[in-house]
Amino acid sequence: MAMPQNSARENGFCLAQPLDFSRPSPHGGEAGRPLGPAREGDGRSPPLSNGTASSGAPSPSGAPSPSGSSAEPLCAPSPAQDQTPLEEGIKYVSAEGEELACGWGAFTPGCLQPCNTSKGVLFFLCVASFLQGMTVNGFINTVITSIERRFDLRSYQSGLIASSYDIAACVCLTFVSYFGGNGHKPRWLGWGVLLMGLGSLLFALPHFTTGPYEARSAAQVGVCGGNQSLPCSQAASSLSGYRFVFMLGQFLHGMGATPLYTLGVTYLDENVKTNYSPVYIAVFYTAAILGPAAGYLVGGMFLNIYTEIGRETDMAPENTLWVGAWWIGFLGAGAASLLISIPILGYPQRLPGSQRYIVMRVSEAHQLKDGSHKKTLDPDFGKTVKDLPRSVLLLLKNPTFIFLCLAGATEATLIAGMSTFGPKFLESQFSLSASEAATFFGYLVVPAGGGGTFLGGFLVNKFKLRCSGIIKLCLLCTVSSLLAIFIFFIHCPNMPMAGVTQMYDGSALPGGHLNLTAACNAQCGCLQDTYSPVCGTDGIMYYSPCHAGCKSVSVNLRNGKKVYQDCSCVDKALLPGSGKAEAGKCTSSCARKPLLLCFIFVVILFTFLSSIPALTATLRCVSDRQRSFALGIQWIVVRTLGGIPGPIAFGSMIDKSCLLWQDQCGEQGSCYVYQNSAMSRYTLVAGLVYKVLGTTFFIVACLLYKPPPPESPPGSLDASENGSSDLQEHKPSLPAEEDI
Repeated sequence: MAMPQNSARENGFCLAQPLDFSRPSPHGGEAGRPLGPAREGDGRSPPLSNGTASSGAPSPSGAPSPSGSSAEPLCAPSPAQDQTPLEEGIKYVSAEGEELACGWGAFTPGCLQPCNTSKGVLFFLCVASFLQGMTVNGFINTVITSIERRFDLRSYQSGLIASSYDIAACVCLTFVSYFGGNGHKPRWLGWGVLLMGLGSLLFALPHFTTGPYEARSAAQVGVCGGNQSLPCSQAASSLSGYRFVFMLGQFLHGMGATPLYTLGVTYLDENVKTNYSPVYIAVFYTAAILGPAAGYLVGGMFLNIYTEIGRETDMAPENTLWVGAWWIGFLGAGAASLLISIPILGYPQRLPGSQRYIVMRVSEAHQLKDGSHKKTLDPDFGKTVKDLPRSVLLLLKNPTFIFLCLAGATEATLIAGMSTFGPKFLESQFSLSASEAATFFGYLVVPAGGGGTFLGGFLVNKFKLRCSGIIKLCLLCTVSSLLAIFIFFIHCPNMPMAGVTQMYDGSALPGGHLNLTAACNAQCGCLQDTYSPVCGTDGIMYYSPCHAGCKSVSVNLRNGKKVYQDCSCVDKALLPGSGKAEAGKCTSSCARKPLLLCFIFVVILFTFLSSIPALTATLRCVSDRQRSFALGIQWIVVRTLGGIPGPIAFGSMIDKSCLLWQDQCGEQGSCYVYQNSAMSRYTLVAGLVYKVLGTTFFIVACLLYKPPPPESPPGSLDASENGSSDLQEHKPSLPAEEDI
């Protein structure tokens, strides 16, 4: 039966005809034997681990080559086979002469060669993805509140900083995935990680170029009768202009991380067995998920250190004016990224021994009705810019790929929005400090995000799921998280705050308007310039010690917090003679807290559980030669429709639920107090909309997927894996050597 030519010259060999693993050769003899482990006494030599034929002779150098690979051609014929005509058999192009050693140029020390394996490159890529996740999705999201406070930014402006990462990625993705996919992937990856490190160092730069942080603490604000205000000319700040420096740092982060999740994924996929690929990719993405978790935990610890290290302050981290050392994490992550880029730059274009997987690889690419997907069989396809429009067109004509991209965009919107403002959500709902909220969120993300990511890849490998079955698994996960998101019907009530959530006498505010002045503090001359909340012994929060009518101050020796006495606005009827208030917010005793946290955990778990299966389905529904480019196009769609608008939309949504804004000489600053019920309601609406859309897209992708016909033999790009089941993957056996 005539078959289209399947050539893969860049992988070191060329198939003139597809490999046939089971049917006998029309000429008889050994040519038609199944390719598999040799049986004792059958006269056949077992194939080597890299796919070369073994003749039992040592290598020319007298020593085995690294990683079981050889510089010999992929299938070197024995002397007997030299006499056999190959017109009806398999034609190979030798890969001899290709540099497969690990090193930098001519410097390839032998001590590095043990790392020149799939496990070695996985380790370094995991470190790079960990640093990227820790920086971009961990530190930045943790310090958002501190940066807003330090540089007088609003939530939509900080959302724009977060979105700059995705904007840069969209600009670079087409170029990097198209040319990098056919180029030297490790070099693209190494330079990208280097660029990412420079972005981290730039992000920390504003701390060193601005003056010291001058926050007016509660002691400076003073008690009743001692409130002073700076003139507006001195109090006004132009620090918000530094948001452009932060955006540039994020832009470099986005440019540097672009190769990591496109070329890095395909580099791993090309150098391991097909059925082990989801596990390797899952480990890679698990590191990327653990990175943000570590960023939340470590960043939360740094926020407990005052931003001006070496300068003493009488403020505590619980004070809403406190700004922690947000910049330390970026310095450390930037230096680490610069170091880890060096070994990545030393890897070869293809790992030793990877040729053997090309022989066994089969395709599950979606079959187009007009057969235009067969254009990718051309060995020169995708090598020049003129093929770029045709490559894009082939992907646009693949409905399964398109709807997987759209489903990914809906998930990315929620992930980007919640990862950016999740700590702020917990801070408001449970009345926590910024560092406590970041640490709390990290405890949720570590098991839910990291565990879900790894479990998704494990399930694909465990049950040998094929493309259609993988999409069904994604659908199941999305429906599960859709049901769990209804938990946002409930919320924790706001802690009562005099003049903001209620009147000083406990009655409702007329028309919802703020009124911070009452008879109990009318003689104090309190001003709104500085927000320094205190918690009265009556369980009510006050805008400042002055607004609580406090006349003296002392220090609690047990916890170091300031305690204010003789507070005329604090209800003494509850505890006679106890008109006291303590610096900081009142502690929330919300009974719904455990239930809310439990279901937030479930939403995160099932959202990340579908991430690796969705990525694997994307890799399988397109032709092998388009994998890197397909991931690039998918990331463009995901970031354009999800990653970029997500933080901006969530930031605007959270701004709408604000009750108390900072007043900077008549100009609106950052938000001090949010309405918890409105915040939960907006989160619920956004979650339902995007989860319903994601479910719909996965259903359509599953229905429109057209697998290759089961009759196609292995080795052709149109082949299926025996096609007998939509879930099971049957493959010819490889040598007994394990890859993981």
